[in-house]
Amino acid sequence: MSPSEPFTWASGWRSPIYCDNRVSLSHPIARTFVKESLAALSKNHYPDADAIVGVATAGIAPGALVADLLGLPFGYVRPEPKKHGMGKRLEGDIAIGSKVVVLEDLVSTGKSSLATIEALREEGCEVLGLIAVFSYGFEQAELNFSNANCPFQVLCDYETLIATAIKTGDVQLEQLETLSAWRQSPSTWRQEV
Repeated sequence: MSPSEPFTWASGWRSPIYCDNRVSLSHPIARTFVKESLAALSKNHYPDADAIVGVATAGIAPGALVADLLGLPFGYVRPEPKKHGMGKRLEGDIAIGSKVVVLEDLVSTGKSSLATIEALREEGCEVLGLIAVFSYGFEQAELNFSNANCPFQVLCDYETLIATAIKTGDVQLEQLETLSAWRQSPSTWRQEV
């Protein structure tokens, strides 16, 4: 949490809070928990999956871990085709017609996830849905995924994160007003510094 020095996201949005899921990869207990929980989400919601495909770059490591645990092929989708070599966007050996689950670390608006889903569909894959470690739960993401006809499930969401951060003392009650103002309009929120 940093309301006085907001984080800037790839989208250009400024935020008083940043959720860095990649840190979990450095901690074996957390990494195992995330891997097993994502695998359970996949098995429960998409039992017919033939492959797991990660969203580059943050979805690659957890996606590979989940695919390994489930005994499924793994691939990932680049934001754009590689500029050398084979010029591929979909990396890995994912067969045309495969029923895939897309794995993402974090969903804000869903833009990068949905670009991956579109690329997979163009490659002839059937996208069953998406699983992610975390979602900010923005209405825009819900609408974007609904319009793309792609269900998604997450391990944790914004409300849970904030409730836990209050309990641990990482977020103070007086900071809730800032978080609420940002949450109401994240695309236009600006914190004076």
